[in-house]
Amino acid sequence: METKFLRINPADNVAVAITTLPAGEHLSIDGYDITLKEEIPAGHKFALKDLAEGENVIKYGYPIGHALVAKRKGEWMNEKNIKTNLAGLLEYTYNPTPVSLDIPQEGLTFKGYRRKNGDVGIRNEIWIIPTVGCVNGIIGRLADGLRRETGGKGVDAIAAYPHNYGCSQLGDDHENTKKILRDMVLHPNAGAVLIVSLGCENNQPDVFREFLGDYDEDRVKFLVTQKVSDEYEEGMKILRDLYAKASRDQRVDVPLSELRVGLKCGGSDGFSGITANPLLGMFSDFLIAQGGTSVLTEVPEMFGAETILMNRCKDEALFNQTVHLINDFKEYFLSHGEPVGENPSPGNKAGGISTLEEKALGCTQKCGKSYVSGVMPYGERLHTKGLNLLSAPGNDLVAATALASCGCHIVLFTTGRGTPFGTFVPTMKISTNSRLAANKPGWIDFNAGVIVEDEPMATTCQRFTDYVIKVASGELVNNEKNEYREIAIFKTGVTL
Repeated sequence: METKFLRINPADNVAVAITTLPAGEHLSIDGYDITLKEEIPAGHKFALKDLAEGENVIKYGYPIGHALVAKRKGEWMNEKNIKTNLAGLLEYTYNPTPVSLDIPQEGLTFKGYRRKNGDVGIRNEIWIIPTVGCVNGIIGRLADGLRRETGGKGVDAIAAYPHNYGCSQLGDDHENTKKILRDMVLHPNAGAVLIVSLGCENNQPDVFREFLGDYDEDRVKFLVTQKVSDEYEEGMKILRDLYAKASRDQRVDVPLSELRVGLKCGGSDGFSGITANPLLGMFSDFLIAQGGTSVLTEVPEMFGAETILMNRCKDEALFNQTVHLINDFKEYFLSHGEPVGENPSPGNKAGGISTLEEKALGCTQKCGKSYVSGVMPYGERLHTKGLNLLSAPGNDLVAATALASCGCHIVLFTTGRGTPFGTFVPTMKISTNSRLAANKPGWIDFNAGVIVEDEPMATTCQRFTDYVIKVASGELVNNEKNEYREIAIFKTGVTL
């Protein structure tokens, strides 16, 4: 029997249309007899009871805002008649929630690259990274040259990563640029790195070299283009040597406990919190039970669901760090004169998401039910296994870059609208609905839409786990096949 609607939580006073439902259709839902007053698009909500003006609209068992006007049962509930309850900074109290997950150890492995310092990568790529945007053209030419000479064989990819920064920046912006570039240079998915500088930029090569700390000097090299007569030939000499070293690396068996995944969503729709995001939550819990690591970011998309995360913090110190994580981002919004609830996007609204609370309650499902074990500022590298929270905005490119930079091997990206981009680690797209997967096979890597087509979540998760292990072992995802690779660095201040 075709599933037409879903009431997610027994406390909910709205249900979600799984398929487009026509006006006049009669439905019986948990004792509610409802005749739809208007057509309800797939992924959108309709009222299960009469709602008074100002009454909270409940979905996922939590308020997602309040009714702007009185609504009758069977009417369409959307961004035009639901208003966020969010406003300004809040005081929080630590009310720890016990976590009890009975997930067995399975002893799974993947094929990865063991680096000199003991870390593990899931790719063996050669990266060309500029300290400043002035040399973007040079790094692109060098990458093209090495690909022509080698045919791209022997390593998983040869990639240049242009960006606009490294000069004319002050304060936090300058430090953020240095941190992200440092994190890239030290990332284990790179078998070798050439750092290309101009020479006169704020991000001085000698200072940046010191900023790196310990690094493998056999696999990380510098080129200062103002100090050589022919930067292309000098760069190619260095790259040939790096290629010779990296191309000898081999995959070995690595415990799944070494895998680190970033959790991200973008172009979300009304199915995100029903299919793909809960799927990632189940996988995240499984990975953590195996000793692995997952990282949740998009702090502005936690607003409205932040207390769920706060109360899963292992201790009060982590709770206090999470409070700062949330309120610091709210202050960032307010300092620019922007409301904290100015979200979701037009695409989110078209897909059935009406308020930021609704988006957040769906978004945070990506991290499952595990304890929060770590909280990280923007640009920090992972040092704690388990579930971590990372400070970064919701912007897809900035957030995905931040996840990769903290040390995630792969970004798991759920989407209901679709997006092609990838950051500098594999960026796997998981569709929330089967229609998107069918329409965009060149974008979507895994379809979670089958979960509302009667495939049990546990079965989907087993298939998904098998697929993630294949990707960690070398199978390419679509952004890699299409050579869609880019970085974006968070900027808050002035440009000189």
